Amino acid sequence: MSRRVVITGAGAVTGFGPGLDPLFEALLEGRSSIAPMTRVSPGGFPCQLASEAKDFKVRDFVPKSYRKTVKVMARDVELAVGAAIEAVRSAGLTTKATSDDENADVTYPPGRVGCHIGAGLIAAEVNELAYAMVTSLDEAGAFSYDAWGEKGMGNLTPLWLLKYLPNMLSCHVTIMHDAQGPSNTITCSEASGVLSLGESLRVIQRDDADMCFSGSAESKLNHTGLARMQLAESLAEIAIDDFDADNPAAFYKPYTDDARGSVPGEAGGILILEELASAEARGAVPLAELVGFGAGHSPASDDAKERGRGLASAIRGALRDAKLEPSQIDAIVPHAPSIQRLDAEERAAFESVFGNDLGRIPLVPLVHAIGETMAGCGSVACAVAAKMLGTQRTPARTIGGTPGGRLEHILVCTNSDVGQNAALILKQA
Repeated sequence: MSRRVVITGAGAVTGFGPGLDPLFEALLEGRSSIAPMTRVSPGGFPCQLASEAKDFKVRDFVPKSYRKTVKVMARDVELAVGAAIEAVRSAGLTTKATSDDENADVTYPPGRVGCHIGAGLIAAEVNELAYAMVTSLDEAGAFSYDAWGEKGMGNLTPLWLLKYLPNMLSCHVTIMHDAQGPSNTITCSEASGVLSLGESLRVIQRDDADMCFSGSAESKLNHTGLARMQLAESLAEIAIDDFDADNPAAFYKPYTDDARGSVPGEAGGILILEELASAEARGAVPLAELVGFGAGHSPASDDAKERGRGLASAIRGALRDAKLEPSQIDAIVPHAPSIQRLDAEERAAFESVFGNDLGRIPLVPLVHAIGETMAGCGSVACAVAAKMLGTQRTPARTIGGTPGGRLEHILVCTNSDVGQNAALILKQA
């Protein structure tokens, strides 16, 4: 696979609003977007804080001809659509969605444009389910599958299913931008974003596309999403009365015995990946180059070192792919969710791969700034890593290491509760 792949554009939607620059500036200044939850009434949930993309409205990011479809976009889809537009603008591309002229020349032929976007378990809005559920009760007032099939299901809103299918993130992006090349949706929880970027990398390397939309998005800010995090024992227990506006990330203590869980968030990150020669031919200036990718799966175990083998395997695979030694990694953008079981296995993987050299490498976390965004975390991490390489600047909040040195290779990796792991290595362009 001799074709080289570069990142030429990066878009994000986070608690700091649309765009990668507002996020990166906040990270450089050590700011957090964590605040009292407003989009959902937290009710009896133990965590009443969140990172919300309050300033983002998807209608501002779609062509007029496409706005009627906004009503069938779940929040996860909205985040992906907004991040994709930001990425296209960042890369200086012309696509079907960026021009009002249907006959305008696009940068790439549609058949040479792929799309790989990771998704989570998209959570249905409670108000959309309520009437259908109420009309699915038997005479005793208990839920009945027979009643659901006979009348309840018919009370869902029209096109309900098309709003919540995980492949709708890729679907809307491909339609808007007329991407007719290889397309896929990866639903592997927190690892979805990095795995999707790895998929795009391989598609371009084997000459099945010259450009790909790649990344992920997820919002946990709904009752179903919060319930899933609570049942998984991932939510931090923080009441609004405990919120400290001067230190909104006080909850965040990764890799420690005091780690108390995560605050939910919502985020989308889409990157534009291009074959290097094609990018150079159109005059694009790469943000970074993708040089290594690896994936692995953790065995079922309660032992952190045993579980960490999956992520360690993914990192070693990425190093082999990049033809690099562990000593050549200058920074790591990790998952670091402040959830003890996940922190422990991630730390075990780092110690296994890097040994004593780990003390030299700064870890650059994101959860303290944008919350736990699950499927959305890996792609946003890659966008931040690309920005670090391009600007040679490191965010203010790091864990360990000696930040401030030259950045040539950055590792981005994510582990997950369900065992999937992925790793990417970005190189300075």
